[in-house]
Amino acid sequence: MALIQLKNVTISYPSLFSPAVFEGVEGKYEATFLIPKSDLKTKALLDQAITEAIVASKVKGKIPSEKYCLTDGDERGDESYHGSWSIKAGNKKRPTVINRAKSPITEADDIIYPGCKVDAIIDIWIQDNKWGKRVNANLYGVRFVADGEALGAGRVDVMGEFEDLDSDLDDI
Repeated sequence: MALIQLKNVTISYPSLFSPAVFEGVEGKYEATFLIPKSDLKTKALLDQAITEAIVASKVKGKIPSEKYCLTDGDERGDESYHGSWSIKAGNKKRPTVINRAKSPITEADDIIYPGCKVDAIIDIWIQDNKWGKRVNANLYGVRFVADGEALGAGRVDVMGEFEDLDSDLDDI
């Protein structure tokens, strides 16, 4: 197992503090990471790790590219993925989630959101069982790096929507 550090990537669909739930079934802790296509170094590192994992696994036959955890964001229906490679990583165990100072953060801290910039620690592994052949990624840790443009609906700033209240509570 060779750990790979993804640096300053955009996080999408983070389920870091509780496992993802799909159609009522609890899954894994997971996230998708968007890597700019201009980051050729990281793409080459991931391609090499995938090749090495396939060779080491001695899997028989070819694994179809649509079964890889690393995909071309331009081929997704999601506009926010365009111009990026996307890699989905997950784990049954909760990953370490920290801030810039390497202190643990919780969901209540509200720091990690779709669109923020993070570093992530992953590795690549090969699935070859009754459910098929796949190239997967384990997720071990995420560090918040910087705010970014929120993906999807994003955060809604409602502070300007509330009118000021009088300081006199006797009117209630």
